[in-house]
Amino acid sequence: MPKDSAEQIELTFWDSIKDSTHASDYEAYLKSYPNGRFAALARARIERLKAAEQKPKAPEQSRVAPAAKVPSEREPPAPKAAPKAAPEQAQPEAPAAATEKPKAPAAGVSAAKDCATCPDLIILPAGTFTMGSNTSDPSEKPAHRVTLAKPFAIGKYEVTVDQWNACVTAGACPHVGGDASRPGNTPVRDVSWDDAQQYMKWLSAQTGKAYRLPTEAEWEYAARGGTTGKFWWGEQMRKGMANCKDCGQPWQAEGPAPVGSFAANPFGLYDVNGSVWEWVSDCWHNSYKSAPADGRSWEEANCRVRVIRGGSWREGASYMPSTTRFKYDASVRNSQNGFRVVRDAQ
Repeated sequence: MPKDSAEQIELTFWDSIKDSTHASDYEAYLKSYPNGRFAALARARIERLKAAEQKPKAPEQSRVAPAAKVPSEREPPAPKAAPKAAPEQAQPEAPAAATEKPKAPAAGVSAAKDCATCPDLIILPAGTFTMGSNTSDPSEKPAHRVTLAKPFAIGKYEVTVDQWNACVTAGACPHVGGDASRPGNTPVRDVSWDDAQQYMKWLSAQTGKAYRLPTEAEWEYAARGGTTGKFWWGEQMRKGMANCKDCGQPWQAEGPAPVGSFAANPFGLYDVNGSVWEWVSDCWHNSYKSAPADGRSWEEANCRVRVIRGGSWREGASYMPSTTRFKYDASVRNSQNGFRVVRDAQ
């Protein structure tokens, strides 16, 4: 993770995308650093990638883009919850490649769904937990107790391409990079924090219920699933538990696996580790010093830099701990960023 300096943050951003084969990643860099040290190189790569896309393919010959490299050290990618598939497309009931199934659902957990095309929800009980870590990156310190006084409902999966496209069809959400060609049961990505707000507004209008992004505290509480370890399954990475590089099948370099392909945590939530980075509502702060203890969204006046959580399929195991966090400008779209929904339980 980058240290608290503008130069190091920019360098971390560039290192995470420098081998990307997606023009949108370089466009995201230029949006954040229009006059950055790598701006000229970013523009050149955009031109080259777009030119390559326009070249006709030879008959009977497929071209596969090389896999993007993933940083080996724990420095989140430059930015880094998917609605459920359309009603005729069922979500997988069990992870396809998970080596273990979760035990019985945690006490007080139940399911909900507000409409046929709405995301599946898991209603979590109120509770108290320790957020952050005193042994990891400075941005995750200090570890502190947080109490969520009320139950809340959170997406069982990240918002999917099909769910996003329902909003696009209604004219309430924008088209995002590659959404037309990506499998409908994979998490939507290339969405900004601002884009996610449009989806929440549309979903709220459709259901009559107030949908929103999770607060950072709600997200970590949900991701931990009532556990206290480095990962929700323990202290060491295990194959089949997270959709990330070197974390086991069905990983693919080109994009995240369909939602629900890996094991669910004890709360019954899928893909909280890897898959896509997930936007949360909070403004970015460099540490948890003075963070609220009641789980509310930590806001600042005129805030434009927001928090993302969970890592993505393009990172390795060092990004997968439940405490991993990073930041991104609210208006920037990145090929690794998605989100998951929340509403208050009723």
